Amino acid sequence: MLTVGILTVSDKGWRGERQDRSSEAIREILSKTDVHIVNCDVVPDVKELIAEKLVQWADEDKVDVILTTGGTGLSPRDVTPEATLSVVDRVVPGFTEAMRLASLKQTPMAMLSRAVAGTRGKCLIINLPGSPKAVRECLEPILPVLPHAMETLKGQASECATPET
Repeated sequence: MLTVGILTVSDKGWRGERQDRSSEAIREILSKTDVHIVNCDVVPDVKELIAEKLVQWADEDKVDVILTTGGTGLSPRDVTPEATLSVVDRVVPGFTEAMRLASLKQTPMAMLSRAVAGTRGKCLIINLPGSPKAVRECLEPILPVLPHAMETLKGQASECATPET
């Protein structure tokens, strides 16, 4: 069973001025899978605070997957990708490529996403958009890959390729 942390990045959410519906959407989607949500928090759009929480959850709490929501657009306050890039060891672009591809089928605005995904030690960190609709569009296509990604990251995957016949 994978452990998951959900980090909402939102100034208004952090101040209590907006309900955190995006993390609710993530929880709803994950409730249909074999994961255990161990951490859930809201931080303001401050690069250092986002990075600090990612490091704590990955290094100290040993969370398998951290899903962030919010702060991936073009607004001057959107710094989630920069915070994520400042703490990951390796970038895993396939996740965000798949997410943008799925979202582009719904709206051309998906190309404005600056979301990134990467690993920190044995933790996978994936940036999701900040709206519940976009969370659904992006999270559902990548869910089937998460178990194998974590097995591989932890050195537990036996074989990635299918033998040729």
